[in-house]
Amino acid sequence: MPGTVDKENVSNWKDSIYNPRTGELLGRTASSWGLILLFYLIFYCFLAGMFALTMWVMLLTLDEYTPKYRDRVPHPGLVIRPNSVDIWVNISDPEKYKTAYVKPLESFLESYNDTEQEKNKLCFSGEYFEQEDNKMEKEACQFKRSLLSSCSGLSDTTFGYGEGQPCVLLKMNRVTPPFAGLEPSALSASISFNSKLLSNVFTPLLYFPTEGRFDKMYFPYYGKKAHGNYVQPLVAVKLLVSPEDYGTEMTIECRVDGSDIRNNDDRDKFLGRVTFRVKVFK
Repeated sequence: MPGTVDKENVSNWKDSIYNPRTGELLGRTASSWGLILLFYLIFYCFLAGMFALTMWVMLLTLDEYTPKYRDRVPHPGLVIRPNSVDIWVNISDPEKYKTAYVKPLESFLESYNDTEQEKNKLCFSGEYFEQEDNKMEKEACQFKRSLLSSCSGLSDTTFGYGEGQPCVLLKMNRVTPPFAGLEPSALSASISFNSKLLSNVFTPLLYFPTEGRFDKMYFPYYGKKAHGNYVQPLVAVKLLVSPEDYGTEMTIECRVDGSDIRNNDDRDKFLGRVTFRVKVFK
């Protein structure tokens, strides 16, 4: 009979999920399911143990003070602060330029405050500050923000943005030794900056410190853990924009010059150089 066949099909379908007569769930008894789960538990615990063991062995080969592979970043990049390649300054809107540029600069320079830097060592200019390898915690040389003069934010709390002559801070990325540009035999005194306007506008540029150089005493850098108090030396560029140039977009390229430091790689626009645009208007 058709009704009897349908009932048998429904009963068989229900029994395939759970059979109350044998206690099977999806065709397996409780003991069978327990053995399968136990097997996979042991199997994945073994895999996790093998992974933890290989990670532990790998970590034993690493030095927490010195990166194992340093050939991937042989040359430092160059970056600017404020962290923007387009700097538009409306001197009639103090709230906007203070939020966008002045406050980030002030926050960035907090670690360069004279009171903080006096905790570091007063080093000899023109000499590498090389330290003993067996000394795990390295000393850092002082770099006081007062060295940046009118771009320090001390005498002019707006970093020149209030008068339409903005300051831009340049710094190199931290690269642990060795890299060729800072080898004692390769560098005579310091690393200097070469900035130029790429647009058809003549705007004088001022550097602070005056010569726009990184002194050798701030190198080498021994890594974040060993060199906990280290701060990168800075060079400030002040653009002396005249009122006649308000509303004109100026493109500035800054390069770091030093022996064997690459600054002309077309594949990496920030390797040893940085380009940014500035426009001042009222």
